[in-house]
Amino acid sequence: MMSRTSAWILLLAVLAAAFGGWLQHRARLAHGERTAPGDMAPALALPDLDGRTHRLADFAGRRVLINLWASWCAPCLEEMPALNRAWLRHRAHAQVLGIAMDEPSRVRSLLAAHPVDYPILIGRLESPDTASLLGDSDGVLPYSVLLDEHGRVLARRRGRLDEATLEHWLTPATPPTAP
Repeated sequence: MMSRTSAWILLLAVLAAAFGGWLQHRARLAHGERTAPGDMAPALALPDLDGRTHRLADFAGRRVLINLWASWCAPCLEEMPALNRAWLRHRAHAQVLGIAMDEPSRVRSLLAAHPVDYPILIGRLESPDTASLLGDSDGVLPYSVLLDEHGRVLARRRGRLDEATLEHWLTPATPPTAP
């Protein structure tokens, strides 16, 4: 049988653990980490280079690979041709969407020299920035998030996506896993 003192200590420990978990959850939400696999993606609305606003909801019914990048990020630029090839192969059932975490003038200059066929949107740089809202709280680029046809996060990844991962993520019958 447990003594009364032991029961109180156990109860306080359980309450402290629950409170700590709640605080951690609140901190995660405050930092924009809302895109763990299984979560719904945030309702983003971002402009393209012509100023037209696009919403993630516009792409419902297809897998969406969101790729955050910047003109100053060498791995991002190395990844873009593979993203373009993957989108051209899978565009009947999937969408690649580039989100530039950069100034529009730099994005225009870069795309003039290195065009891509998939849409490029301009991410919000002010807090809460687009990267944080998509779960990239450290701002590491490139950063990719894969959404299912309903806007639910299937996977996310910091760093470059290789051809095999792109093929795996964008093939409709394949349930992706985050490496």
